[in-house]
Amino acid sequence: MFEQRINIDRMEQAVALFGSFDENIKLIENEYTVNVVGRGSEIKVSGEPENVAKAVRVIESLLTLINRGEVLSEQNIRYCIALVNEGTEEKIETLAGDCICVTSKGKPVKPKTLGQKKYCNAIKENTITIGVGPAGTGKTYLAVALAVTAFRAQQVNRIILTRPAVEAGEKLGFLPGDLQQKVDPYLRPLYDALFDMLGAETYQRYVERGNIEVAPLAYMRGRTLDDSFIILDEAQNTTPEQMKMFLTRLGFGSKMVITGDVTQIDLPDGRHSGLKEAIKILRNVDDIAQVTFNEKDVVRHRLVQDIIKAYEKYQEGRR
Repeated sequence: MFEQRINIDRMEQAVALFGSFDENIKLIENEYTVNVVGRGSEIKVSGEPENVAKAVRVIESLLTLINRGEVLSEQNIRYCIALVNEGTEEKIETLAGDCICVTSKGKPVKPKTLGQKKYCNAIKENTITIGVGPAGTGKTYLAVALAVTAFRAQQVNRIILTRPAVEAGEKLGFLPGDLQQKVDPYLRPLYDALFDMLGAETYQRYVERGNIEVAPLAYMRGRTLDDSFIILDEAQNTTPEQMKMFLTRLGFGSKMVITGDVTQIDLPDGRHSGLKEAIKILRNVDDIAQVTFNEKDVVRHRLVQDIIKAYEKYQEGRR
């Protein structure tokens, strides 16, 4: 049985590290089959030498996050474990303390993975950013957070959120109400993100003033969008013609963010995805960034990562 000790400067660090009912430490113990015990200002890790070394590196990475003011959660503990298993845990320092927006309830919005950090930097530094990756990687939420930040800083006058109204197996005609009510369910994820950032009342006020617009992609035709932060969500469901139409709406002083998941295309009759085509065509164009997420960037429930991996494995087997 091999043993290694870690010294802790302050008691609060140990409390944050262990979590309520030691839930944080149990994740590390289960991952590496080690035993972690806290005694005053010292943490003792025992088990197989290789496993102890990895567990110590995870604990040290988590202490770095705690020292930077981060609150530990199952998501960032599992992410630290994944980075240690890859041997890239030194990058964890770049994540801590980078708040991009504060929600209406005072909660800071921060990139939680290296992929998310790269995505946020790309949006800040480029006029057009294409974010591609699986569900739950924060593509839409972070884009809306950065849009609200730019709007609050008066870098843009408007936030425009749009997505194609393409059915995922259901038919628009069967939904009750007029056109707006039929289309609203397709735009719901965009509303949710905006409500979170601004609060329902502030959101409504900005909509009435024309500062915020949430509309289906078809409403964009024939317009020039100046001084705006424009987000196209679910872009995998655009046709090549729609994508070209959207990209050419760009006006002066504007930013565009295009998000999508090329594994979830709902276009009928095997039509080509405008997002897939745009990724190829715009690959080497200046001031257009492309960021690809993977399952490690998923910040929803742990099972979402496992589901994505299982689908990828199944599709590889079919190929």
